[in-house]
Order: sequence, then C-alpha cells, then structure tokens
Amino acid sequence: MLAEENRIEAVYEKRRSEKGGLYSWFNKGHVFIMQELERGISELLMNSGIDSLATKAILDIGCGSGYWLRELLKFGARPEKLAGIDLLSWRVNDAKCLSPASVRLDCCNAEKLGFSESSFDVVLQFTVFSSILDPHMKRKVASEMLRVLKKDGLIIWYDFFVKDPRNSDVRAITKNEIHQLFPGCQIDLRRITVAPPLVRSIAPYSWLLCCVLERIKVFDTHYLGTIRKLPI
Repeated sequence: MLAEENRIEAVYEKRRSEKGGLYSWFNKGHVFIMQELERGISELLMNSGIDSLATKAILDIGCGSGYWLRELLKFGARPEKLAGIDLLSWRVNDAKCLSPASVRLDCCNAEKLGFSESSFDVVLQFTVFSSILDPHMKRKVASEMLRVLKKDGLIIWYDFFVKDPRNSDVRAITKNEIHQLFPGCQIDLRRITVAPPLVRSIAPYSWLLCCVLERIKVFDTHYLGTIRKLPI
C-alpha cells in the first residue's frame, strides 16, 4: 500500500501547483457546482430523516482543507463532534488553520482509522475513492468506514462515475463497484453535477443554461447518495 500512498501524494502535490482558478470562489463554474452540491446534501439529509446535526458525530474521510466540515457547521453541527482525516499533511495543516480548534483533524491513511468501532453517526467521502487506483486499498477504506459507522449511521457518498480519458490519475466509480465495496448495505444514489468542464465554460455567460442542464441530468457525471448498514 505504500506505493499507492506515494502515488496519491505525488498526484495531489502536482495538483497543488497546477490547480489555479478552477476551484476558486471567483470562478462562476465552481460556484455553480458547489451550490448544487450543497442543495443536494441538504435534501439528502432531510430525506434521510435528519433535521439537525447538533448531536451527530461526523467524520470526513479525505477532508482536505476541511471545507465540508466547516460547511456542516452551517447545518448546525457542533465543532467538537466533527473529525476529519487526510493522507496529506499540508492539507491537514491547512484544515487546522481554517477550522475551529475543537475539530479533530488527523493525518493518516483511511485504511486504518484511529477511531473505535461505531463511533460516528455520519461518515463522508467526497471524491476519495476515484483517487485510489489500488482495488485492495479501496476495499480496506470501505471496510474501515463501515467499522467506525454506528449501526443506524449514514455514509454520504459523492464521487464521479464517468471516465475522464484525459486524467489517468483517477478512476471513475460505477454503481456496481460501489455495491461491491459495501456488500450487504442499503445504497441509494442519484446523479448530480453537470460535467465540470462544461459548467466552467458556460457559467460565465449563462447561469440559466447551467440550471437547465442541471435539471435534465443528461450531462451529470457524479453520484450523490447514502449508504446504510442493513439490520442484522
């Protein structure tokens, strides 16, 4: 697994220097994508019977700079009940600088989480699995997510299912593979996120057209959904 860890670290270090304005809040395409995703998560939580995060213990796998952990504070989550892990130390350091001090942030591999069994009500993963090319590592991470999830807990999944032929550093995750990674679970997925290159090219000129594409779903590239343990 060390080789895969080193590969992932090298890929993200390269992205760190090349990322530019693609993920800037001054990029209209990025704003459109993130606002759609935020609405989707809100609907997902409500449809799952969750109307408050105040008492929920939440873990973000591959938390990066902690963006989604901080967003969940707006949903009513308590910082002392939030935790995030990331493989990359510089991303964890950024998260610590930007997040409340009571948020737990650890630099580690998600193959072996430093949390006890059934610790969390909600576990998040946003485009983590598509960044892992090694099948064994994917299975280990999925197993750890289920281990730390409470029996009535909820995994929130967001990742892309459309292959990007221009990027060999990532691999699309199909619905069938998700079911293989989380056997015996209830999995509910829906399509979301108009292809980012398309949105980035259209959003500066027509927000309305982006909204139309969002509604028709034809150009969506990601799954957003939930994974639950089935009652034994």
